[in-house]
Amino acid sequence: MITKEDIIKRFISYVTVDTESDPESDTTPSTAKQWDLANALVAELKSIGMSDVSIDENAYIMATLPSNVDHEVPTIGFISHFDTTPDFTGANVKPQIIENYDGKDIVLNAAENIILSPDYFEDLLLYKGKTLITTDGTTLLGADDKAGIAEIVSAMEYLIQHPEIKHGTIRVGFTPDEEIGRGAHKFDVEKFGADWAYTMDGSQIGELEYENFNAAGAKVTVKGKIVHPGYAKGKMVNSMYIATEFINSLPRMETPEHTEGYQGFFHLYSIDGKVEETILQYIIRDHDKGHFEARKDVMQKLTNEINTQYGREVIAIEIKDQYFNMKEKVEPVMHIVDIAEEAMKQLDIEPLIKPIRGGTDGSQLSYMGLPCPNIFAGGHNFHGRYEYVPVESMIKATEVICKIAELTAAQKK
Repeated sequence: MITKEDIIKRFISYVTVDTESDPESDTTPSTAKQWDLANALVAELKSIGMSDVSIDENAYIMATLPSNVDHEVPTIGFISHFDTTPDFTGANVKPQIIENYDGKDIVLNAAENIILSPDYFEDLLLYKGKTLITTDGTTLLGADDKAGIAEIVSAMEYLIQHPEIKHGTIRVGFTPDEEIGRGAHKFDVEKFGADWAYTMDGSQIGELEYENFNAAGAKVTVKGKIVHPGYAKGKMVNSMYIATEFINSLPRMETPEHTEGYQGFFHLYSIDGKVEETILQYIIRDHDKGHFEARKDVMQKLTNEINTQYGREVIAIEIKDQYFNMKEKVEPVMHIVDIAEEAMKQLDIEPLIKPIRGGTDGSQLSYMGLPCPNIFAGGHNFHGRYEYVPVESMIKATEVICKIAELTAAQKK
């Protein structure tokens, strides 16, 4: 299988290219710098021997590994995104390689006293004796999802170099702007032409996911009245106080920091307030569709109640659905999850089947007609300075891709 040196070299070549996306942009990709890695990936796919390599006007990349069996089998796909989150800078990434990790604190940046510690990040202890790639504490790493890209490209290269491993037609796809929720928006499912696919975009080794949140965003606009504070009695209406009423009326324990597993939440992630106007930005999440609809209804009813209390419309709310639980689309074809689970078991990986407490391109793609569970890519602590990835997990993910291809080749279409 692929060597540590090869996958480290490939991964670092990706993460040192800045591909941060921008939610304020209306272009695709949302940042011009995403083209830098996209064009490099096109050249690399061609160089390893992939067929039908293409990149469209929106930087969506597709390529084919032709079947090497003489009977018809399902066409499968593997998909990852090359942008990184705008939550934390991805410019000038300086990866650090920690050989034979000893289970102790890792000094990411001595000058700024930035420590990656197992006392806080307990998952580190799963990887004693392994090779870790970390940040230098000043940027994110970009394993989300450049680890997934490195695994897919490495697996395709290995299958090309080892034709004795039988497989059907395999399609690969790399997308921009997943981190700002647009990764699947312009993905051409018909052109991709797969019966099903897998996103390589999970975290811990063994993760296999086919459930995710139903998701909506809510913009709450609170209107006040500004007058001189010296003459404000009976006249001023401070929108920030009304906004506080709204915030405190939602269930305080149903927030991200108090929930886990299948528990949903209301998440206030932004406040922009002045006396005359305050804007609250929420995300609403729940795995259960009925509970999800109920959460939206709670916010709408609260808006109505406060408006009734003030005798006029002081609050306006706009709720927009974002994505839905892919379980509905994957359960009718559960054999695609079974194949991935069996691939892990044959590689002595314990499958960790659990719901995603977030979203995935696989959700949107599943509703676009391409059932698409999610498989681990190996990284931890995404979207910040403490991000890291064990090299051995990337190698195992690469092996899982190859094994899924091999198991699928034994299926009749």
